[in-house]
Amino acid sequence: MRLAPASPSLSARLSARRMRALAGVALIAFLAQPAVPPQQAFAQEPAQPSEDRAAAAKRSAKVARPTPDTAANTKTNGDGAIGAQGDEQPTLLDQITAVSRTREAAIDSMASVSHVDGAAIERRMASSPQGLLFGVPGIALQADGNRTSSSVNIRGLQDFGRVATIVDGARQNFQRSGHGAQTMFWLDPELVQQVDVVRGPTANTFGSGAIGGVVYYETKDAGDVLRPDETWASLLTARYDTNGKGWTTSATGAGRLDENVDVLGNIVYRDFGDYKDGDRETVSGTGFDILSGMTKANIRPSDNSELKLGWVGASDSWTEGQDAYDMDMHQNTYTARYSIANDDGLVDLHINAAYGKTDLRQTFLRDVAQFNPVTAQPIVVRAGSSTSYDLETASLDLWNTSRFSTGVLAHELTYGGDIAKDDVVTTAAAGGADVYTPSGKRLVSGAYLQDKMTYGIFEAVTALRYDHYRLSGEGRETSEGDRLSPRITLGVSPFSGVLEGLQLYGSYAEGYRSPSVTETMISGFHPSGVAFPFLPNPNLKPETARTWEGGLNYKADSLIEGGDALRLKAAYFDNDVDDYIGGTTLSAFPTNAACPYTPGTLPICYQYQNFAKARLRGLEVEGFYEASWGYAGLSASVINGHTVSYTGLRADLTTVPSRQVTGQVGLRFLEDRLTVGAEVQYNGAPKGNKAAEDYTLVNTFASYKVADDFKLDLRVDNLFNKTYANPLNATTTSALYEPGLTVKISATKRFGG
Repeated sequence: MRLAPASPSLSARLSARRMRALAGVALIAFLAQPAVPPQQAFAQEPAQPSEDRAAAAKRSAKVARPTPDTAANTKTNGDGAIGAQGDEQPTLLDQITAVSRTREAAIDSMASVSHVDGAAIERRMASSPQGLLFGVPGIALQADGNRTSSSVNIRGLQDFGRVATIVDGARQNFQRSGHGAQTMFWLDPELVQQVDVVRGPTANTFGSGAIGGVVYYETKDAGDVLRPDETWASLLTARYDTNGKGWTTSATGAGRLDENVDVLGNIVYRDFGDYKDGDRETVSGTGFDILSGMTKANIRPSDNSELKLGWVGASDSWTEGQDAYDMDMHQNTYTARYSIANDDGLVDLHINAAYGKTDLRQTFLRDVAQFNPVTAQPIVVRAGSSTSYDLETASLDLWNTSRFSTGVLAHELTYGGDIAKDDVVTTAAAGGADVYTPSGKRLVSGAYLQDKMTYGIFEAVTALRYDHYRLSGEGRETSEGDRLSPRITLGVSPFSGVLEGLQLYGSYAEGYRSPSVTETMISGFHPSGVAFPFLPNPNLKPETARTWEGGLNYKADSLIEGGDALRLKAAYFDNDVDDYIGGTTLSAFPTNAACPYTPGTLPICYQYQNFAKARLRGLEVEGFYEASWGYAGLSASVINGHTVSYTGLRADLTTVPSRQVTGQVGLRFLEDRLTVGAEVQYNGAPKGNKAAEDYTLVNTFASYKVADDFKLDLRVDNLFNKTYANPLNATTTSALYEPGLTVKISATKRFGG
């Protein structure tokens, strides 16, 4: 982190954080000292799973792990991973997704579902969540200057809960008003084992508001580090990024207390300076200093039940406003997840509880001239003043799936409910608290019923969800509403021969999103540059998404050589979001009662208002091929979107991401110890975004497993040093260019016994 020299206390604080991080790494390394000499550890062959451990794994019933019937006809895709090692891993789209409520693989889902596994995460060598989802169709992340926080965009929809971002069952709802991303979350990629994406409102079993879709991050388990015959293991990783001179250190320790209890701890420290863009110009404010960690315990009280207890936390520091403000963030999320299933299939019960707290403090490093948010008069906010943004989110989510038959019809009946409460508290240095990111409370709840029916070559999913919301603020009018949202999906697999694995499906789904606290209650005058008022709007109507989708799933094995596998998903969607909420600029002249004029300010007002609709249409394709020599992948997405006012005026949406085509290939050598590959991604400027340009990125990577317990990784991002900007950052005050050529070098050492 590069901080202004005028604040020695901040430097001292960062030094203390570095010491805590190093102490944590040293402690885990000490606890992970091998019980056998290192030379013996290297000589040991990875043990195969015993019958007892296989039974224990079956008892754990982890949705994030493959089941025997989904692991057939698959290839190893570890690419030299040195964590827990089994015999085989499914191809990417065959793996069971954590986001599925019925233990379903992406390739078998009659919806637009993508999966990113641990091997892909290791290849990315990402320093922030943006890198984890590279090449996943229909999804983009906006990061602004602070690379460690992200806002997720699915099919052109983002912010204020339109995309449910979930970490181990806990929704990430933090929001701060400003130029650029409104909603953001923090999660270090080193803590993540897999990511699942559901595009569209078909994911309405994951709570209210997710009209864009769901991104579900599952963190590591002890089983991802421990090998079957081990009682303890640890991983130590050191990495250097040339662009920004960034250092990453990570230490993971796992232990198996007995066959029914295992635990894991992971601590990660990153220290990055400001990066340079493709023109070798330093991009101010892009450095950061972040300490992250997690703990997780898996407890199996019986053969058919499991309790997961977890904590994920982060402490981040960076600067904004050309080093005028120091930003200090602390985030903690606690989760408890219980599941139990019986042999007759009628009980597959899950109960998830979560509590999260995010505290962000903005400290003025120098005197800053602003406008008073209440009077619009010029003021000076003194150095040392601070603004705090605090969010507490508590949630409870429970569901059960019953599997049974009625005659020739097989059913998977899922029913459940959820409730979540956000409590926002904002205090401002300029004396106008609760204005730009206002304090308030939001309570959302819902219940749903879904039945997946199968008869021969036919499948159908019918679902109905009820949502209710309530917003409240200090001295402000309360807003509430409710709605029923249906879903129906029909699928058929009519072919034989080479097309036997082809499934065609069509679906219609509705989703419902309540207005957020900020959209409803924002007020005050714009603080800097020029003054104009933000107007609250207690009369905002909820958004209703109506999505038609047609798609296909295709899987085939042994096409070119014995044991190879091809998986393909494609979909076209048409999404109308009725009563879409967007920021609108109003004129004070001629005299407009809805926009009162204040002398000395601009004669405009800014207010969140409903549009008649936002219309988004697009095409997505995702395919993977696995063979003995390696793998290849191709994905593409094209999205167009616009709003329509109640008077019929049409305007382009600034939240539409680039049109993308991504190709990747990986080649395996030396008995799969060496993997080398490349990625090429074309990005086409979104229609109507005048600030965006076309660009193409080329990345290369290599991974070499020196020994069973030691691995080296090399990655080059933006190989040709392209200067480019994320089109989602068009709302920022100035062009924000992404990193230029970046070389990443990493070494990982494993201990275990």
